[in-house]
Amino acid sequence: MTKLQYEIVHEVPTVQDYLRLRKESGLSEKSIEAAERGLKNSLFAVSIYDGETLIGMGRVIGDNGCFYQIVDIAVAPHYQGQGLGKRIMKEIMDYLENKAPKSAYVSLIADAPANKLYEKFGFTYTYPKSHGMYKKY
Repeated sequence: MTKLQYEIVHEVPTVQDYLRLRKESGLSEKSIEAAERGLKNSLFAVSIYDGETLIGMGRVIGDNGCFYQIVDIAVAPHYQGQGLGKRIMKEIMDYLENKAPKSAYVSLIADAPANKLYEKFGFTYTYPKSHGMYKKY
Protein backbone atom coordinates (compact mmCIF):
# COMPACT_ATOMS: atom_id res chain seq x y z
CA MET A 1 0.00 0.00 0.00
CA THR A 2 1.43 3.39 -1.03
CA LYS A 3 1.25 6.27 1.42
CA LEU A 4 -0.32 9.35 -0.16
CA GLN A 5 1.58 12.62 -0.07
CA TYR A 6 -0.38 15.74 0.80
CA GLU A 7 0.68 19.35 0.35
CA ILE A 8 0.32 21.62 3.39
CA VAL A 9 0.31 25.36 2.74
CA HIS A 10 -0.16 28.34 5.03
CA GLU A 11 -2.71 30.21 2.96
CA VAL A 12 -6.46 30.46 2.72
CA PRO A 13 -8.20 28.32 0.12
CA THR A 14 -10.25 29.77 -2.70
CA VAL A 15 -13.78 30.79 -1.81
CA GLN A 16 -15.18 27.91 -3.89
CA ASP A 17 -12.94 25.31 -2.21
CA TYR A 18 -13.71 26.74 1.22
CA LEU A 19 -17.48 26.59 0.68
CA ARG A 20 -17.27 23.06 -0.76
CA LEU A 21 -15.16 21.66 2.09
CA ARG A 22 -17.35 23.27 4.75
CA LYS A 23 -20.41 21.59 3.23
CA GLU A 24 -18.72 18.21 2.66
CA SER A 25 -17.34 18.05 6.19
CA GLY A 26 -20.65 18.93 7.85
CA LEU A 27 -19.90 22.52 8.88
CA SER A 28 -22.59 25.15 8.44
CA GLU A 29 -22.86 26.67 5.00
CA LYS A 30 -21.72 30.25 4.42
CA SER A 31 -22.66 32.71 1.69
CA ILE A 32 -20.18 33.65 -1.00
CA GLU A 33 -20.13 37.21 0.36
CA ALA A 34 -19.36 36.04 3.90
CA ALA A 35 -16.59 33.73 2.67
CA GLU A 36 -15.00 36.45 0.53
CA ARG A 37 -14.94 38.88 3.44
CA GLY A 38 -13.88 36.38 6.08
CA LEU A 39 -11.09 34.56 4.28
CA LYS A 40 -9.18 37.72 3.43
CA ASN A 41 -9.24 38.75 7.11
CA SER A 42 -7.63 35.55 8.42
CA LEU A 43 -4.61 35.96 10.68
CA PHE A 44 -3.33 32.50 9.75
CA ALA A 45 -4.58 29.61 7.65
CA VAL A 46 -3.65 26.02 6.95
CA SER A 47 -4.83 24.27 3.79
CA ILE A 48 -4.10 20.65 2.92
CA TYR A 49 -4.33 19.49 -0.68
CA ASP A 50 -4.37 16.10 -2.34
CA GLY A 51 -3.18 17.21 -5.75
CA GLU A 52 -5.45 20.12 -6.67
CA THR A 53 -8.21 19.14 -4.23
CA LEU A 54 -8.59 20.87 -0.88
CA ILE A 55 -9.05 18.09 1.69
CA GLY A 56 -8.40 19.89 4.99
CA MET A 57 -8.28 23.38 6.43
CA GLY A 58 -8.22 25.53 9.52
CA ARG A 59 -7.91 29.23 10.30
CA VAL A 60 -7.08 31.65 13.08
CA ILE A 61 -9.02 34.90 13.32
CA GLY A 62 -8.98 37.69 15.87
CA ASP A 63 -7.43 41.01 16.81
CA ASN A 64 -3.83 39.73 16.65
CA GLY A 65 -3.11 40.66 20.24
CA CYS A 66 -5.64 40.04 22.99
CA PHE A 67 -7.96 37.53 21.33
CA TYR A 68 -7.61 34.70 18.83
CA GLN A 69 -10.22 32.20 17.70
CA ILE A 70 -9.60 28.92 15.92
CA VAL A 71 -12.23 28.30 13.24
CA ASP A 72 -13.00 26.23 10.15
CA ILE A 73 -11.23 23.04 11.21
CA ALA A 74 -12.46 20.66 8.53
CA VAL A 75 -11.31 17.47 6.84
CA ALA A 76 -13.12 15.90 3.88
CA PRO A 77 -14.98 12.75 5.01
CA HIS A 78 -12.95 10.39 2.80
CA TYR A 79 -9.72 11.63 4.43
CA GLN A 80 -10.84 11.56 8.06
CA GLY A 81 -9.09 9.20 10.45
CA GLN A 82 -5.64 9.82 8.93
CA GLY A 83 -4.44 12.40 11.46
CA LEU A 84 -5.08 15.40 9.23
CA GLY A 85 -7.15 17.22 11.86
CA LYS A 86 -4.30 16.76 14.31
CA ARG A 87 -1.83 18.06 11.73
CA ILE A 88 -3.97 21.15 11.09
CA MET A 89 -4.14 21.83 14.83
CA LYS A 90 -0.38 21.36 15.19
CA GLU A 91 0.26 23.95 12.47
CA ILE A 92 -2.16 26.37 14.15
CA MET A 93 -0.68 25.81 17.61
CA ASP A 94 2.85 26.37 16.26
CA TYR A 95 1.68 29.68 14.81
CA LEU A 96 0.01 30.74 18.06
CA GLU A 97 2.97 29.74 20.22
CA ASN A 98 5.25 31.89 18.05
CA LYS A 99 2.93 34.87 17.43
CA ALA A 100 0.41 35.24 20.27
CA PRO A 101 1.63 37.51 23.07
CA LYS A 102 1.58 36.49 26.71
CA SER A 103 -1.96 36.80 28.16
CA ALA A 104 -3.63 36.24 24.76
CA TYR A 105 -6.94 34.39 25.00
CA VAL A 106 -7.40 31.64 22.40
CA SER A 107 -10.87 30.16 21.98
CA LEU A 108 -12.76 27.76 19.75
CA ILE A 109 -16.14 26.11 19.52
CA ALA A 110 -15.77 22.35 19.78
CA ASP A 111 -18.38 20.10 18.21
CA ALA A 112 -18.30 16.52 19.48
CA PRO A 113 -16.28 14.39 18.88
CA ALA A 114 -13.67 17.01 17.84
CA ASN A 115 -13.57 18.26 21.43
CA LYS A 116 -11.36 15.25 22.23
CA LEU A 117 -8.81 16.45 19.65
CA TYR A 118 -8.76 19.95 21.10
CA GLU A 119 -8.27 18.61 24.62
CA LYS A 120 -5.03 17.00 23.41
CA PHE A 121 -3.78 20.50 22.55
CA GLY A 122 -4.54 21.84 26.03
CA PHE A 123 -7.99 23.34 25.51
CA THR A 124 -10.41 23.14 28.44
CA TYR A 125 -14.09 23.83 28.84
CA THR A 126 -15.22 27.29 29.95
CA TYR A 127 -18.33 25.91 31.65
CA PRO A 128 -19.42 26.38 34.46
CA LYS A 129 -17.43 29.59 34.99
CA SER A 130 -18.62 30.97 31.65
CA HIS A 131 -20.96 29.89 28.90
CA GLY A 132 -20.30 29.96 25.17
CA MET A 133 -22.96 31.95 23.35
CA TYR A 134 -23.65 32.92 19.76
CA LYS A 135 -26.00 34.78 17.47
CA LYS A 136 -26.30 33.85 13.83
CA TYR A 137 -27.40 36.15 11.02
